[in-house]
Amino acid sequence: MKDDLKKLSKRAHEAIDAVVDFDALEKVRVEFLGRKSALTDLRKGLKDLDVAQKKSFGQLFNEVKDAIEKQFDYKERQLERKKWDHIKDSERIDVTEPVLHVNTYAAGHLHPNTLVQKTFEDIASHMGFTIEDGPELESDFYNFEALNIPPSHPARDMQDTFYIDGHDDWVMRSHPSNMQVRLMRKYGAPVRIAYPGKNFRSEATDASHEHTFFQYEALIVDKHISMGHLKGIVKHMLEQLFNKEVKVRLRPSYFPFTEPSVELDMQCLICGGDGCSVCSRTGWLEMMGAGLIHPNVMRASDLDPSKWQGVAFAFGLTRMVMMRYGIEDIRHLMSGDVRFLKQF
Repeated sequence: MKDDLKKLSKRAHEAIDAVVDFDALEKVRVEFLGRKSALTDLRKGLKDLDVAQKKSFGQLFNEVKDAIEKQFDYKERQLERKKWDHIKDSERIDVTEPVLHVNTYAAGHLHPNTLVQKTFEDIASHMGFTIEDGPELESDFYNFEALNIPPSHPARDMQDTFYIDGHDDWVMRSHPSNMQVRLMRKYGAPVRIAYPGKNFRSEATDASHEHTFFQYEALIVDKHISMGHLKGIVKHMLEQLFNKEVKVRLRPSYFPFTEPSVELDMQCLICGGDGCSVCSRTGWLEMMGAGLIHPNVMRASDLDPSKWQGVAFAFGLTRMVMMRYGIEDIRHLMSGDVRFLKQF
């Protein structure tokens, strides 16, 4: 067995020396050090030796294995140096080339959606919220079923929701509420999380409606949470965003995943409440849906609704952008017009 081990050692060293790239080195490593290598087979033969032979052969086996591993490490370092030498030579920069004047480069601009989202994230972070993100391509379970929206509910109508062809249980999420059950299952309770996101609905576009839009949703789960907490939190966020007092009104509404449910309207900042195309001539604009998290949603999140209560609310982020910057038509935000973006 010692002779076999010495022959194997010689073959291994010769094979490693002949290696010229990482792929070949990996193949040699598997051949000589892998779980099914000849070296492994020789080690299995130890059980057939007496105590003295085991000690002698075991010592030699370890020496050979260590030597092979060290040569592998050395060859790997050689190949790494060779790779970086090639990069250095092939990607060399000629620093003597003339530099164009800085004014020839136009400065980029953050999209107003991004600016308002970042502002909201700062506000939420200072209020103790964790900021999360989630998938835009979603399962029927998280987008509908877990949110107490049964198969017969009109929200599942193909006229309202983008379904994926060939996958009846895949949708482009129609709201960021797809994150509610996912996050409560992940973090448990108590929890305080905000999660902005892009949403998709199959609907006609006008000055205040788009098929692709952004919302900023948040939820709080704790003991003894009430609508009073919801009102106070939302009022503070709006005052921080607009840096002034704003007129709002809450009115009863219906969402399958909250009970009771409300909608928040804000006096239109475009027209000051006089009426315009953005607010449909009413002076008010719907900005948020909210309510106490429905017990069925709590159960789907593995939380006991008799012990925990929660509130969830979703701002229309895109409409917040319109109010903050005085944008009269929501379609400007998705137009891709660089002239529009240069204003921000």
